Amino acid sequence: VQLQASGGGLVQAGNSLRLSCAASGRTFSNYAMGWFRQAPGKGREFLARISRSGGSTYYADSVKGRVAISGDNAKNTAYLEMNSLKPDDTAVYYCAADRTTIVTTSPKAYDYWGQGTQVTVSS
Repeated sequence: VQLQASGGGLVQAGNSLRLSCAASGRTFSNYAMGWFRQAPGKGREFLARISRSGGSTYYADSVKGRVAISGDNAKNTAYLEMNSLKPDDTAVYYCAADRTTIVTTSPKAYDYWGQGTQVTVSS
């Protein structure tokens, strides 16, 4: 499956942003989807995951309550809504697809990755 992340940009602190991840190539509903981010000089950080059916979601404690992951199987697209953005949220954001049903926060468990979209939050 090919993934294309979009929706990043420059935003002011306190504002919201919605990222999209469009999938193509294989049946989107066969994959759990995850969102990660990577700030300069840091490792890839797990943010959120949604199950194949969309019925279950899982969030990192660091962003719980500020982000929401969702998916639209008809559009083959996953979303990450981010609210109350802070300068510390500045990073490249990646979406990823996982063929298994095991809930995991490890980037190594995900099979396919999008190219990333830059989010910059100004103070």
